[in-house]
Amino acid sequence: MSRYPDEQPGVKSSPAPAVDVVITPHAKDLGGFSVRRALPAIERRSVGPFVFLDEMGPAEFAMGRGIDVRPHPHIGLATVTYLYEGRIIHRDSLGTVQAITPGDVNLMTAGRGIVHSERSDPEDRMTTRTMHGLQLWVALPHGHEEAAPSFIHYEASALPTTEIGAARIRVIAGAAFGLASPVETLSALFFADIALPAGRSLALDVDYAERAVYVVAGEMTIEGAAFRAGVMAVLHAGSAVVVTANADSKLAFLGGEPLDGPRHLWWNFVASSKDRIERAKVDWVRDRFGAPVPGETEFIPLPE
Repeated sequence: MSRYPDEQPGVKSSPAPAVDVVITPHAKDLGGFSVRRALPAIERRSVGPFVFLDEMGPAEFAMGRGIDVRPHPHIGLATVTYLYEGRIIHRDSLGTVQAITPGDVNLMTAGRGIVHSERSDPEDRMTTRTMHGLQLWVALPHGHEEAAPSFIHYEASALPTTEIGAARIRVIAGAAFGLASPVETLSALFFADIALPAGRSLALDVDYAERAVYVVAGEMTIEGAAFRAGVMAVLHAGSAVVVTANADSKLAFLGGEPLDGPRHLWWNFVASSKDRIERAKVDWVRDRFGAPVPGETEFIPLPE
């Protein structure tokens, strides 16, 4: 029998008392490279206000290759992009052109509608390099679903860090481990990057109703259950959780308060109303999402 709960037949909900469900992401092609999508999943549609989590890579691009995610629209959400390796150039219909590098955060609030692209820098295509990062979507609260779109870039130096025992922690958004990130969110949430050396442990005592740990690299154990890289453990509300690294590990710890009502997800659209998503479809087909994205002539058509 496998030592990993996600590989054991029928084991989906209780590999450890503190763990509610285990999510094994499915692979998805995105602009010529593969991502692992942990949210939404059959086991859990959201964790706090987070309704989407893609792990991009780790992938190695040969010379001449790179990421090319053509312009596409969003409504009703905020995207949080965080890199471990590589560089991506973000462009959007607000006129933004911004490079993101490891440790930085791009926060794009779609609100009533925004269009953006994500591509590798032309200079980076001249070398062989690695790309690795996370992109998460936060469903906006009801009162902000139609907010004006915005984009803010935060450099790594602006994000608070701390050490607890051997663990090195960067708080990317929200408040956790006694630190508060300057990243301006509209929801009660947290998102932390944790580096935990082999054999060392960390108490995840962040007090939010919904929490999850995604293993970005290495392997962790919770109450004797091992979780490998590329697996998410969604924790029971109120449970006291200690994680132990079986190898040098990188963990994404995230969550927050539950959503303020059901959300519908279709393609790149998030809304509390199905009618709003239908209107967004028509707006994209009829080119009603505003100004063009700087330097772009391509776009992703509405899916069939």
